[in-house]
Amino acid sequence: MAGVEIEKLKPAAKADVAIYMPYYSKNKQSDLPYAISLYQLQFLEGARQIEGGESIPFVATWSASKLPAELTPCQLQFDGQAELSYEVRIQNDQFIDYLIELIQNYKKKRITDFPGAFYRKLLRFES
Repeated sequence: MAGVEIEKLKPAAKADVAIYMPYYSKNKQSDLPYAISLYQLQFLEGARQIEGGESIPFVATWSASKLPAELTPCQLQFDGQAELSYEVRIQNDQFIDYLIELIQNYKKKRITDFPGAFYRKLLRFES
């Protein structure tokens, strides 16, 4: 599985974007077509940033669907180790929101990592 290059993502089809548009504020709508495109790829390689420590590489995989209210099962494996695998089911519109934030953070910091809220949900700190 080759890594996804965020800056090379092509925007998703307008029909795919249109059903999600009402879910997001104006400051997220410009990145929505790219987040949906990433969502449709169904995988991402990145690294979890650890304050004061080294980043931990991860591979995230998920199943895509077209409807915002459906649940996306997402698996995350850290450092290529099976014992460091986690799974969570997230409503599609929320998962795509995390992907929008990931893209926005990538543009600022050149780091491919999910936002903190995603990890809180993944580790069951937040429902």
